[in-house]
Amino acid sequence: MVDESGKQLGIMTPSEALRLARERDLDLVEVAPKADPPVCRLIDYGKYQYEQTKRQRQARKAQKQIEVKEIRLRPKTSEHDTEVRLKQARKFLESGAKVKVRLRFRGREIQHADVALRIMNDFAAELADVGEVEVRPNMEGRSLLMIIAPRSQVKKSASKSKSPQQSQEKAEKKAQNAKKPG
Repeated sequence: MVDESGKQLGIMTPSEALRLARERDLDLVEVAPKADPPVCRLIDYGKYQYEQTKRQRQARKAQKQIEVKEIRLRPKTSEHDTEVRLKQARKFLESGAKVKVRLRFRGREIQHADVALRIMNDFAAELADVGEVEVRPNMEGRSLLMIIAPRSQVKKSASKSKSPQQSQEKAEKKAQNAKKPG
């Protein structure tokens, strides 16, 4: 038997333990039922449950949710538009998000899957310095899908670079404001 402060009270019968719990206006909770003799504890069970859920909420807050951004292409997407999508994907990967590249087929375009596969491979090759292919291009309905994840060194530098860069920008603004007469 263990009391609410963690102090050992020794071995006692279940009726004695219940009486003690009622006197102290606490709950008797069996902590280790397989121990010999079983270990019980005096606690306020409602408060215990509240603290448990509070800890679980804090743990969920601490978890980093990985964002997945989507870039959509077509087999007939022009070269310039593809370059724009590459820049967007690069920005997403540098910020630490995964990029899902979807190449959608319309009508008879699906007959030229080899062209689409070449476009996807070129797209992945252009982003090789900031991302690595996590899921190779595969057909899903009338779309060809590929997922690119940020490289590990890019993730670290993205999280570190934001704070020094922001502080440097602030310092530059202060210096410009100090130079202005007024």
